Amino acid sequence: MSTHMWAGVRERVTALAGSPGVEAVFGFPRGGAPLEEPLTAGELAELERYVGVRLPEEYRGFLLHVGAGGAGPAYGVYPVRRGPDGAWAWHGDGADMTLPTRLAEPFPVDRVDPAVLDALLDEQPDEEEYDDEDEFDAANDAWEDRMGDVLWTDEITVGAVCLSTTGCAQRQWLVVSGPERGAMWDDPRCDDADLEPMGVTFGEWYLEWLAEAERKAGVAAEPVSP
Repeated sequence: MSTHMWAGVRERVTALAGSPGVEAVFGFPRGGAPLEEPLTAGELAELERYVGVRLPEEYRGFLLHVGAGGAGPAYGVYPVRRGPDGAWAWHGDGADMTLPTRLAEPFPVDRVDPAVLDALLDEQPDEEEYDDEDEFDAANDAWEDRMGDVLWTDEITVGAVCLSTTGCAQRQWLVVSGPERGAMWDDPRCDDADLEPMGVTFGEWYLEWLAEAERKAGVAAEPVSP
């Protein structure tokens, strides 16, 4: 099913890159190939052995038939590459938050208690209440450490891959393990909020973007043979 989903998609992205209207597509890479080469079946097998889990089917199909990364929603899909030492990693703004050795652990669906976040936000130091700048800085640093212990712990993103950024430190993740496997989640932690589901699978996320990008660029999608 995922193979058919990706039929002709690489060609569509390539055609989009060469169209005069591509300038209207937000975040589309300029110059060079818009997509990295797809992984071979052997490379995908090596990647999955390295991370210890079979990746979601739609993402597997993308890696095999579209590319290891490149043009996509917002600023694109972070590429996954094997380094000279044989280690695999995703590359992009925040991609280093992905923990390849913990991708087999279930992504937690029981999220941060909103009441805990609200209480922390209420306790954020107000600079106007401090006469001494150093005292405010110390208090604010301590508060940020407490917020980090709640929102920026590795425990709330295990089982997921940081796959894209929408800019300004806002990112999007693909869940690869647990009940939400295959789903995309939004990451607004830069605004002191927990990750939240986007309500789409990886394939829906990518193909909806492509259809909208083609519409903006004035490019007609090639029909896919049944």
